[in-house]
Amino acid sequence: MSNLMHVSSSKKDTHTVSHIPAPIELAKKHVLHTAIRPDIVMARGEGMMLYDTEGNSYLDFIGGWAVNSLGHSPAVLQEALAEQASKLVHASPAFFNEPQIQFAELLTSISGMDKVFFTSTGAEANESAVKLARKHGALNLNGAYEIITLTNSFHGRTLAMMSATGKAQWKPLFAPKVDGFVHVPINDLDACFAAVTNQTCAIMVELVQGEGGVHPVSEAYLYGLRKICDMYGILLIFDEIQTGLGRTGKMFAYQHYGIEPDIMTLGKGIGGGFPLSAMLTKEQYDLFQHGDQGGTYIGQPLAMAAGLAVLRELIRLDVAEQARKQGQYLKDGLQGLSASLPIANVRGLGLLLAFDVPDAPALVEKCREKGLLVNAPNAHTIRLMPALIVQKSHIDAMLDILKEALAS
Repeated sequence: MSNLMHVSSSKKDTHTVSHIPAPIELAKKHVLHTAIRPDIVMARGEGMMLYDTEGNSYLDFIGGWAVNSLGHSPAVLQEALAEQASKLVHASPAFFNEPQIQFAELLTSISGMDKVFFTSTGAEANESAVKLARKHGALNLNGAYEIITLTNSFHGRTLAMMSATGKAQWKPLFAPKVDGFVHVPINDLDACFAAVTNQTCAIMVELVQGEGGVHPVSEAYLYGLRKICDMYGILLIFDEIQTGLGRTGKMFAYQHYGIEPDIMTLGKGIGGGFPLSAMLTKEQYDLFQHGDQGGTYIGQPLAMAAGLAVLRELIRLDVAEQARKQGQYLKDGLQGLSASLPIANVRGLGLLLAFDVPDAPALVEKCREKGLLVNAPNAHTIRLMPALIVQKSHIDAMLDILKEALAS
């Protein structure tokens, strides 16, 4: 651990009870294996920093996979949760509640959409978008149900969203897959046009493929998709689970292009760490009938209060402009390192950035040992998704550690 990033705890408890297994042993014994995790137990977080149970500190440039938009444990989120928990945690999705109404009004007013359906995870929001598109197909397109998505895309881990996702390594998993998804290459308008049939009801795209390595769609491509959808009466769905709410330097990534979707999904940073997501659409696509869609925790008061507080703070801090400025500063710093170190193809928008290295997992481990957290979505890519409150001092510290790790 570097002296720069190491912050010791105020006092470590030296008392141990021999018959109690270590936390890591307990975790490996009782937590189902779904990921390769280091032998670290995170204890608390504040701002840009995470702290483990051993008192080590980490500068966090993963940001909970773009979730911690306001940093770790922001005061506005703590206060909103405490206040709402003292009043009403959960009633039922059969009733409206006050923070739900306020949150829906604010979110639709800034997004260009008219109606919102609240969920808990990005996969649920995307499932809702698929259901709404298929409802449109059933009502208006003679039963069309197919949805075109992109290769190397990522839309979630439910069975249907794994089918929608364009990751080649997922094709054999959990077969048979859900029918009705057609994959085409990113930025290949001819391939998309050729894939449209009388069974197509929607096209769903990430404006920046995050899990796929941080690859934005081109303006010409997105313009072409909008024309195809308008021509055939099919819906254009923007998966902004990772890119929405300031991450790319605009409040929504579609604003970089000036092309609006018919449906948009949001997640990750919308709750600032609280499990929350949303599917938004235009008035004319308010098509669900009673019982078509729902869920136990839809619009739960506690989640609504969290989302409302986070969104108000994101707007107050103008995080989109913050992401634009700090993202450019970070990108410039990375490009500077590439002149003498094995970094290539620095890319991305705002504070969703990536670059290529010879061995990304090894670099992740070296950085973590030095007190820096970064993400490797594949063998040769490092992805950066810091909190939108990141400052130049954090970026300078990150670049110093990265330089040291690369040089070693």
